Amino acid sequence: MDSGESAGDPTDSKVGRLIETYGLSGLGEELAARWTAPADERSSLRELADVFNRRLLSAALEDAGVETIDGDVESVYRVLTDDVSAGVRTETKRRLRREGVDVDELESAFVSHQAIHTYLRTYRDVAYEPDERSPERQREIERDRIRRLRRRTEVVTEDAISRLAGSDRLSVGDSSVLVDVRVFCDDCGTDYTVDELLDLGGCACTET
Repeated sequence: MDSGESAGDPTDSKVGRLIETYGLSGLGEELAARWTAPADERSSLRELADVFNRRLLSAALEDAGVETIDGDVESVYRVLTDDVSAGVRTETKRRLRREGVDVDELESAFVSHQAIHTYLRTYRDVAYEPDERSPERQREIERDRIRRLRRRTEVVTEDAISRLAGSDRLSVGDSSVLVDVRVFCDDCGTDYTVDELLDLGGCACTET
């Protein structure tokens, strides 16, 4: 793999053009390094697309003179790209427009994981070469991914409840959100938490 010289003019790709337009110096090298990193540190193409789009959003806000604090970019990006209410999205877009951000142009600039893949393979000449991992290590990697998704679901739910309660659209006292992921084996009827199943390495009914 060669993450140095590009295989063509990067500005022939959408990702490359945006890096140049928004002055995102070094981001191309970072994307290549993160995609080809060892398995424990590697970022997926979807994760890299989110990284790229957040940097793009941050640059757009900076260009418009919008002052941000820690968490602002992540919060705005979630509203623009995640499953939030139409009212919240509309209000956020109005606020951005008042502050001089061309929201339509910004949203059309956001890239997909396919665009990241094309940029890395065609214009940076790098490719991900999966390493050989033991079943135990692969399960640990997937366990970490599930935990991150579970925590994200908790955070999104907590935020939704807080906003609804704060606007008198939901009546609730002090509350906690718990996301429990379980796996049900249709063959034998055994029910596991996902951690239990991963620890065991499989359902008991598959043992011979």
